[in-house]
Amino acid sequence: MDVHKHFGGVHAVNGVSFALERGRIHGLIGPNGSGKTTLFNCITGLERLDAGHVMLEGERIEGLKPWQIARRGVGRTFQVIRVFPELTALENLLVVTTGPHETARAQALELLSFVKLEGLADEYAGNLSYGQQKLVEFVRMLMRDPLLILLDEPAAGVNRTLLNDLLDAVRRLRDAGKTVLLVEHDMKVVMGLCETVFVLDHGEKIAEGPPGAIQSDERVVEAYFGR
Repeated sequence: MDVHKHFGGVHAVNGVSFALERGRIHGLIGPNGSGKTTLFNCITGLERLDAGHVMLEGERIEGLKPWQIARRGVGRTFQVIRVFPELTALENLLVVTTGPHETARAQALELLSFVKLEGLADEYAGNLSYGQQKLVEFVRMLMRDPLLILLDEPAAGVNRTLLNDLLDAVRRLRDAGKTVLLVEHDMKVVMGLCETVFVLDHGEKIAEGPPGAIQSDERVVEAYFGR
């Protein structure tokens, strides 16, 4: 990768490189302002790289438009929920489809059931709880059956019951062969869910490895807490 992205004199992402293993859950952590979301935006085409490249299935995707990258098989969620409040939960999923309506409807209902929201399919998204809206956004992303799933702070603001449903769904996606990369501040979630963790600080990767090793890495402790 060797991804570089700067805004004026600020190097938001400074030469970050890592490889994701197919069918595994990876974590991307670091203090606020360390470049995590900017890196997500670089991968998904919302920000253009200043240098470096991004590979998906052996092909370079940097420079493509966000919709083109999505069609190649990259799906993501955002820190700030992006649902359509005046559409039902079911309609929120259907708006991203282009195929036959009945096929799409069946798929959408199956995905809502996947996160235990089938009983709220006809409820307006604006009437759902914050956590339920996050689940709707999550399964809407799955409507296009992405190869690579990017989750930006999925645990933030979600109650424990709904969070457990979400984490269980992520594990089932991993078991189905999907590759997951998540940004998360809840270390319990990261340590309990991820198989490999990457750590950013001031736009640079300072550590990479299994959760246990990352937890005791002096560079990581210093980045979060200082000496």
